[in-house]
Amino acid sequence: MQAVATLDSAQIALLAGAGLVAGAVNAVAGGGSLLSFPALLAVGYPAITANVTNAVALTPGYFGGTLGYRRELGGQRRRVVALGAISAVGAVVGAFLLLISSAELFERVVPFLIFLACGLLAAQTRLAAVVREGREVHMAPLFAAQFLAAAYGAYFGAGVGIMMLAILGIFLADTLQRLNALKGLLSLLVNLIAAVAFVLFAEVAWVAVAVMAVTSLLGGQLGVVLARRLNDRALRWLVIAFGVAVGTRLLVAG
Repeated sequence: MQAVATLDSAQIALLAGAGLVAGAVNAVAGGGSLLSFPALLAVGYPAITANVTNAVALTPGYFGGTLGYRRELGGQRRRVVALGAISAVGAVVGAFLLLISSAELFERVVPFLIFLACGLLAAQTRLAAVVREGREVHMAPLFAAQFLAAAYGAYFGAGVGIMMLAILGIFLADTLQRLNALKGLLSLLVNLIAAVAFVLFAEVAWVAVAVMAVTSLLGGQLGVVLARRLNDRALRWLVIAFGVAVGTRLLVAG
């Protein structure tokens, strides 16, 4: 791994900027890792170190998004507790699988999973009418889908926010802004569990974390400011557009 002391001011600025933008993107849609991970590679960190460091560094960004969305989280305590518990279990499973297995095969299907999530989000209104009757019902499928999304988020993570928002939008009757706030909190929990696993069992570049954690925290809060300016329709299509871009990028890179 590149020695921390060799990072110059330009490289530090690159990491800081990447953390800021990634934090904002994760707060609005999801997929910020596709911006921050290449920045870590660009300054010279090996791929494994960059991946681990990226997960740890972006955790404050999710916290910043949740902090910015705290108003929209009001009245969602029961959802947070129930889905948070399911997400925690899924994240532990996903982190365990990551530590004992290779992600190569799974990475091949990730772009198609993201495209699927975009399609679900685009058809959210019609699908929601099918699976619920004006109230929050069909909780077992919601819990199962959230468990799988959380496991995926800890195992690989690219575009997990898009997947979660699609799932929540189909099964829960609420505004997209409030569901986006819930998605952000659940993503924070999943990423935090994965980050703890990496800290305990992998090598983290702490200087890079120190730089990116601060800017991702700020970026998360700025992302919420942007998201709040959009109505549900505009926010939905912005997330879909970014999801398609993320899926295409991963498909081409694969």
